[in-house]
Amino acid sequence: PSTLSGNTPIRYCLRCEKSLFEMGKLNYFGLRGKSLNWAISVIAGCDFLLFGYDQGVTGGILTLPAFQSQFPTIDPEPKGISVGLTTSQRSTNQGIAVASYNLGCFLGAIIAIFIGNPLGRKRMIILGTAIMVVGAALQASAFSIEHLIIGRIITGLGNGGNTSTVPTWQSETCSSHKRGKLVMIEGALISGGIMISYWIDLGMSFAPGSVSWRFPLALQILFCVFILAFVWNLPESPRWLILKGRDQEAKEVIAAIADLPEDDDYCKNEYVVMKKTVEEMSKGSFKDLFTMDKNRNFHRTCIAYVNQMFQQICGINLITYYAAVIYSGLGMSRFMSHLLAALNGTEYFIASWPAVFLVERVGRRKLMLFGAVGQALTMAILAGVNSQSTYACQITGIVFLFVFNTFFAIGWLGMTWLYPAEIVPLRIRAPANALSTSANWIFNFMVVMITPVAFDTIKHHTYTIFAIINAIIVPVTYFFFPETAYRSLEEMDSIFAKAAPGVKGAFDVVDVARKEPHRYGKNGELLIHYEDDKENGHATTRENRREGSTSSSEPNGLWARQDEETQNVE
Repeated sequence: PSTLSGNTPIRYCLRCEKSLFEMGKLNYFGLRGKSLNWAISVIAGCDFLLFGYDQGVTGGILTLPAFQSQFPTIDPEPKGISVGLTTSQRSTNQGIAVASYNLGCFLGAIIAIFIGNPLGRKRMIILGTAIMVVGAALQASAFSIEHLIIGRIITGLGNGGNTSTVPTWQSETCSSHKRGKLVMIEGALISGGIMISYWIDLGMSFAPGSVSWRFPLALQILFCVFILAFVWNLPESPRWLILKGRDQEAKEVIAAIADLPEDDDYCKNEYVVMKKTVEEMSKGSFKDLFTMDKNRNFHRTCIAYVNQMFQQICGINLITYYAAVIYSGLGMSRFMSHLLAALNGTEYFIASWPAVFLVERVGRRKLMLFGAVGQALTMAILAGVNSQSTYACQITGIVFLFVFNTFFAIGWLGMTWLYPAEIVPLRIRAPANALSTSANWIFNFMVVMITPVAFDTIKHHTYTIFAIINAIIVPVTYFFFPETAYRSLEEMDSIFAKAAPGVKGAFDVVDVARKEPHRYGKNGELLIHYEDDKENGHATTRENRREGSTSSSEPNGLWARQDEETQNVE
């Protein structure tokens, strides 16, 4: 480092990584093609497994006697250990302690807006994961409520940065026909992490003393160590590499991901498309998030932001964070509350897998609409049955908490980590995804913060509010969210460029996406060839290439219409 006077540690790390690449040591553990795609997905999925674990673990320890004794001011039940505090004050304190993690996530996502592009996807993940190790250690060693809250905020900082970056990294390194399935697996692993945390909480509830809650909090570090051990030797985003002028590395990554030689037509075509997109959009800045030129950046940023917001304001985290507390409120014993929470988490995990296999076949829009309709109906039923305290209503309430998780898992769990990354253009992808992720966390914070207070004050009408919100989500999704299935990231740029100018474009982009031909088939085959012709850029279908003819049906000459047999989603 002393020979690099004037360079920051980040620049030094960048030079070290480039040197390793030139020496051939960044070999991705010898993986290529499908196996490399899955390796990327495993690490990305582990981050979301950790994300889910963090969400679920605290709710289970809130009702443990050892935890309540250590932190009496957030005891959810008045048992004499919180003398001097009203029920409302205890509920507020509980909301602050639990939601502080989400506040940290929000801050981490905001910070990622400004350092995401300079650092790159991989180094951002490494930084975020290292911060989470520190935060988890602080939580597990806490002896005061202030100590615990600081640890949760620090953990959130790291997780907020990671959740802003991992979907982008995943989307930019995967083939377009595999991207949806792999990112949806990440979403399924969020519920997997929640399930693990619930069962760990149940098992540790039998342990004596503070180990019953310290061990579940410390277990977060295991996930972090796994991520740090492997992510450093996996590919960086080829689009980010091109953005930084590291074209040869980008070509290597494209070839490795496709398991093809660098001079293969597919690899050349992918590189040309990425290169042209990067060249066109390399001058982006934070203020470009709010521009409305032909790329409609502000429009696309709004869609990404609202999509993430919808995931949280639907009410999922009143169940995720407070499952054991809710079941306890329905008259269940502490053991039965933890058991039901664990079973709920298990069902949640199982229910998340149909979306993995349906996301490309059915499309993003239909799954989101299905989930929102089901969530609205379920919340309405929960509002009704919780208005009475009969045994039948209690059982019905338990069942429909499971049903709500099912609809959410299919429609919205993984979708908001896939959809925003597909909507926004490369120039603003990192800051836009970070901003949209910040929406996820700030509204997550809001829901988790107000849930204890809402249940204490308006009781079952809490569910009524969420039923109305879910009903509003349905038409917004239908009229304003275009389909992205089987679309490359560059195709979405073309779709938004063809939308009507101004506000009108917000209403017709869904129709444009429905009519626009697909460049790739369902198995990733190239249907439209992007010609590297600087004088009169044009595209040709494979049939046209065989005939020696060209087609340029669009004004910019970049895309040609495929034959009528090509199927569009929606």
